[in-house]
Amino acid sequence: MNEIIEFFQTPTGVKLITVFVSVLIVFILTGIIKRVIPKYVSQTGSRYRARKFINFMGYALVILAIIIVYSNQLTGFTVFLGVAGAGIAFALQEVIASVAGFIAINFTSFFKVGDRVLLGGIKGDVIDIGVLRTSLMEIGDWVNGDLYNGRIVLVANSFIFKEPVFNYSGDFPFLWDELKVPIKTEGDFEYAQEKFLEILNEVQGKYAEEAKKHWEKMTEKLMIEKARVEPMVQMVFDENWITFTLRYVVDFKSRRSTKDLISTKVLKAIRASEGKIQVASAAFEITAFPK
Repeated sequence: MNEIIEFFQTPTGVKLITVFVSVLIVFILTGIIKRVIPKYVSQTGSRYRARKFINFMGYALVILAIIIVYSNQLTGFTVFLGVAGAGIAFALQEVIASVAGFIAINFTSFFKVGDRVLLGGIKGDVIDIGVLRTSLMEIGDWVNGDLYNGRIVLVANSFIFKEPVFNYSGDFPFLWDELKVPIKTEGDFEYAQEKFLEILNEVQGKYAEEAKKHWEKMTEKLMIEKARVEPMVQMVFDENWITFTLRYVVDFKSRRSTKDLISTKVLKAIRASEGKIQVASAAFEITAFPK
């Protein structure tokens, strides 16, 4: 027992106690702050970023405390660290690139938690951004459409320097989507066009106003032209049928449900048209048989 007491009275023991107390204080402070955050921050995304920042600052303070306590003993390792640093950097280049990616993600506009992205060939919603990896709730693969398949994928942060990052929500949280409707040429195409546009305005008209505001903000900071975000119906025809393309903006998380709603209303309108609108199909009509 006396030996233990004497050890902690030596310079080495005092430094160990100082480091332990410093780590304990930082741990307690960060824990208290993270418990208090929900009382003052209501948004889920802001709470998440605040907790991440507190954790990062806690690690930084612990490292700083260790450096300060052992600063007198670090001078002798300067040359050794310089030589070893090159080898470590080469061996851990992927890790270093991922850490650099973490810094780039948090201080630039690559993406944030909650965004829908295509990263490293994986499409999904960002649910966590770690120091080395970004976690995605995957969409698609064996599941058709923009729906979760239940698989969480970890993608190295270094991918942002190697491959394009496709952000489906970013500064413009809307997507353009289209629905093609083939109609027989014998039908009333003007009536069909008017009816389809009426359906789009009914379902997506409110999104067009919101999307227009976001797009105007983008034109102020990016070199892009003004685009039409209002619903529109375009028509092309050939010798077989008329094809109407229903184009509209939609919230990036509601693309499939919105297309389902529009498709339902289009089918109801076709049935209620009393033959003015008839769906075309690639079928052969035999008008006569050879004698």
